Amino acid sequence: MATVLIDKLLSACVKQGASDIHITVGQPPVFRLHGKMRKLETKVLNPDDTVSLMKSITPDRCQRELQEQGSADFGFAFGEAARFRVSVFKQKGNIAMVLRQIPNDKLTPEQLGLSDAIIQCVNRPRGLFLVTGPTGSGKSTTLASLINYLNETVDHHIITIEDPIEFYHDHIKSTINQREIGVDTPSFSDAIRRALRQDPDVILVGEMRDLETIEAAITAAETGHIVFGTLHTNSAQGTINRIIDAFPGNLQDQIRTQLSTSIIGVLAQTLLPKISGGRIAAYETLLVTPAIANLIRENKTFRINSAIQTGAKYGMQLMDDALFSLWQSQTVAVNDLLLKAHRPDELAKRIVAAQHKQSEITEGR
Repeated sequence: MATVLIDKLLSACVKQGASDIHITVGQPPVFRLHGKMRKLETKVLNPDDTVSLMKSITPDRCQRELQEQGSADFGFAFGEAARFRVSVFKQKGNIAMVLRQIPNDKLTPEQLGLSDAIIQCVNRPRGLFLVTGPTGSGKSTTLASLINYLNETVDHHIITIEDPIEFYHDHIKSTINQREIGVDTPSFSDAIRRALRQDPDVILVGEMRDLETIEAAITAAETGHIVFGTLHTNSAQGTINRIIDAFPGNLQDQIRTQLSTSIIGVLAQTLLPKISGGRIAAYETLLVTPAIANLIRENKTFRINSAIQTGAKYGMQLMDDALFSLWQSQTVAVNDLLLKAHRPDELAKRIVAAQHKQSEITEGR
């Protein structure tokens, strides 16, 4: 019974293009569609339903982890249609699940709206490139697109370290080895250190969530590899600060120096609903020039935003400028833009001023 039900849910999710399926006791399954939660018109789930749905897809080792730790994460393939990343957890003593759909088709950097400056950045022979943003902002999609771009264009050895593995990559021009935390390796930091002995050109670190992982990633970037990583930060300037603040005070000067020589770029992103339906990403882009490397080294990160603003000729852009462009092209509604703005009051003023100017032009003043 449960397998039939889960198959139907997964099929409907793929067909409708929902990003997530939420399963919890006391309501029917819920889809997240274009960022909005939609309850399905089916039966309300009881505790037995959620347990049988969980058991129909959860590997034994994850069921044990769920019993012992109260939650577990894993990924699985739904035939040829898509992959799903699953988080099962207990709430009020019952079982709940969230399944995130990972499409099989990888979008090209152009389709995602990534600039040429970003492509040039990831073609560099070494350095740390970070993709940041809140949960569900499309970081995994961006990284999969960049890895796929490299896979199609250069003959590299690419190692991905993920928890769990999201996008599966075939060997095209590159050789790609994908390691899953808890299955193939005990931790991110251990996998990065061991990767250095596995002749990699590119290392993807699914999440830089602790000091050891951040340290290992910086070391790998310094020693002549390109390292992709993600952090849950909203801005490029905030990302640099977060990395430095992860270290104890007595090590921060040393890390500033290391980071200033190893980091090559930060792409901070957020997803917004389009007026025409579907979603679009807005990007804040930091490309580390010698001047910006100096700011990092000299503990003047508060000046990074103005350096991004004056660095447009290098392909840099602040988030609020990216949002303003989405307003100008009438892609995203004003209210949705302001929710994601770093300085909503200033962006609102800018939009009002631009509307005022437009109306003056149309009235022929």
